[in-house]
Amino acid sequence: MEQRIGSSSKPLEGEPVKGAGFDPAFIPGITAPAAVPAQAGSEDEAEPQDAVAEPEPDPATAGEPESEAPAGPDRPSDEAPADEAEQADDEDAADGPVFEAADRRARIVADRKGVRLRLDEESCEFRWDEIAAVETESPRFGKRFTITVHTPDRRWYPIEIEAAARARFQEWDEQLDAVLDAYFEEA
Repeated sequence: MEQRIGSSSKPLEGEPVKGAGFDPAFIPGITAPAAVPAQAGSEDEAEPQDAVAEPEPDPATAGEPESEAPAGPDRPSDEAPADEAEQADDEDAADGPVFEAADRRARIVADRKGVRLRLDEESCEFRWDEIAAVETESPRFGKRFTITVHTPDRRWYPIEIEAAARARFQEWDEQLDAVLDAYFEEA
């Protein structure tokens, strides 16, 4: 007897696959929409593109470091923009209060730019004008601190941070309140 694993329903031809019914990681506004597959007629017209492979290093010179030419008008420095970006981030962070909490899976950062949430590989960012409310909740038992970001279109994004000790909840509440008092303006 043969058995099939999975759903027997299939998406209609030509319609893009979207929604949580087809992609459990789909959250509107956070993830990019799925790409529409190419039409059968366009495959005949399009020519296949060959992948460009990088040349393999010569084993004789593998142990020798390559000499780098100094940065100049002919060769731009790759390190300069990164250093400038890091300095700009440091200056932004120094302007006002910053709240940051993280555990092994989740992370939240609230600063003058807005609120950034991250859970595993998924992340989202909210500017202060995109936020209607920020809610915190500490459980009666346990060590998971919940922060929920509410948007004006009645969506909410909760994230749970596991604290090393319950004493951190009060500290996190005070730090987040300082950031909200500094940057969040209720309309």
